[in-house]
Amino acid sequence: MPSVYQLKPAFQALLRPMIGGLVRLGVTANMVTVSALLLSLAVGGTIAVQPAARWPLLLLPATLLVRMALNAIDGMMAREHDQKSRLGAILNELGDVVSDAALYLPLGLVPGLEPWLIVPAVVLAVVSEMTGVVAIQIGAERRYDGPMGKSDRAFVFGLVGLLLGLGVPTGRWLDAVLAVVLLLLVLTVGNRARRALAEAAE
Repeated sequence: MPSVYQLKPAFQALLRPMIGGLVRLGVTANMVTVSALLLSLAVGGTIAVQPAARWPLLLLPATLLVRMALNAIDGMMAREHDQKSRLGAILNELGDVVSDAALYLPLGLVPGLEPWLIVPAVVLAVVSEMTGVVAIQIGAERRYDGPMGKSDRAFVFGLVGLLLGLGVPTGRWLDAVLAVVLLLLVLTVGNRARRALAEAAE
């Protein structure tokens, strides 16, 4: 199914020229991973502290874009500059789910955003990433299938943050968007499990 993740190769190509410079400066993949996590915690904390203010919501799309760039950079540094490590693998997977929770859970405090839709979305996001990782345990590759993978979630929540930050009023449309996100997350979990099982059986 279509996913923003399919744009990753083009995104990586844009970022690749800066990788060598970062490596020469002594920056490591793990440092980039931790930086993405700290950024997410800081911005999520800002939204949680001032849930009624619009300006923290405007930080969300920019933060998600920077986070996606940092996630792409740490992966390329690990693969292309011999920086793969067991610690890096743990930081990468845990950093993603903690960052998601840090950025999205505070949205449940924003007036007009329903916690009963936000919290299940975060839980299902964690389950979908766990499903992708568990694929390795059964002999398949790490699964990134959509239709609501990490990049897709970033796009949706970044757009919601932008619209609300610009003053677009909340309403039924927002509940509908979040309900669709929940449905697509369920499909994502199913797709990752099904394709992992099919790959492992080959």
